[in-house]
Amino acid sequence: MTDSPFGRVAAAMITPFTSEGELDLPGARRLAAHLVDRGGCDALVLNGTTGESPTTSDEEKTALVRAVAEEVGGRARIVAGVGTGDTRHSVELARAAARAGAHGLLVVTPYYSRPGQEAVARHLATVADATDLPVMLYDIPARTGEGTALTAGTLERLAEHPRILAVKDCAYDLLKTAKVLAATGLAYYSGCDELNLPLRAIGARGCVSTVANVAGPAVRGVLDAFDAGDHAGAARRHRALIPLIDAMMSDVPGTVAVKALFAAAGLPGGPPRPPLLPAGEALTLRLADALRKAVG
Repeated sequence: MTDSPFGRVAAAMITPFTSEGELDLPGARRLAAHLVDRGGCDALVLNGTTGESPTTSDEEKTALVRAVAEEVGGRARIVAGVGTGDTRHSVELARAAARAGAHGLLVVTPYYSRPGQEAVARHLATVADATDLPVMLYDIPARTGEGTALTAGTLERLAEHPRILAVKDCAYDLLKTAKVLAATGLAYYSGCDELNLPLRAIGARGCVSTVANVAGPAVRGVLDAFDAGDHAGAARRHRALIPLIDAMMSDVPGTVAVKALFAAAGLPGGPPRPPLLPAGEALTLRLADALRKAVG
């Protein structure tokens, strides 16, 4: 385990459901152990977008954190997504996650109501004040709106908070990322698999990866090669993953792709909850083919 409170290769873990759509806690335990013990992951991010957080209840979110922390919390970092569009609700989720055994929190910028930078900063600092856990900010303008994209100035200000230690970067703004890396001690994590190597090359600490659900050792191999000084090998490994990343992320949400591949492999997952629809046969075959070519 790394000395980072957020690990180095974190799977953005799906939330397993039964065939009837209920939370599958035994499946979550089995899946967590698989990702940590055989999947190359030293951290798991729960209740994020890939974990279908918009469709799980607060009680389900807390139960999932507790079950996974009990199963693998001694050998991997457990990071709980607690971001909502409501500051009070996010504070409640943060405190519940802390009680359930989370090691850290992932907090997305508020969405839909389009608060300005001052309001966003206060929201994130308030959630960070709610517990003693370290916080990873989630910068993803494509889902929260350009109006709530964290500016470099806001990130530099939030970096002064003693518990705000990291950023999950899905902003697709390398200039902003480089500025913040140069000006702060924030640990950056790529949140988009196609940027794992480019962001590591400019100083990111690791990744929060959807693809790591199904190809964790290969995702980790890219970073391992780069850190060992084999930059050509890292680039070759990264390029080999691009067709899989494309297949998993371009046509359907990553959740749908992961659950289709898990179903084919006999791993826990179950169907996604509506409004998401499960992958059809043709897509599942295309995903399986891309995975087979990527990992051999």
